[in-house]
Amino acid sequence: MSTQISIRTSEDLILKFNALAKETDRSRAYLINQALEEYIAREAWQVAEIRKALQEADAGDFATDEEIAALDAKWGYRAG
Repeated sequence: MSTQISIRTSEDLILKFNALAKETDRSRAYLINQALEEYIAREAWQVAEIRKALQEADAGDFATDEEIAALDAKWGYRAG
């Protein structure tokens, strides 16, 4: 099932969608839906990761000095 919505956006963005639709032989609606799906998935993932990190911080679940030293060694971090 699909529902129609109306949004306001720049003419430039519509022209970009039109050009991409033509180049990919897809409809503009298809591309806009794909863009919205990807945006929602990315933002939902980020919000979930932030919530998870906040829960870990609230529980006092922080990296140990040894874990930080191991990461520094792995990535070649040099202090100072």
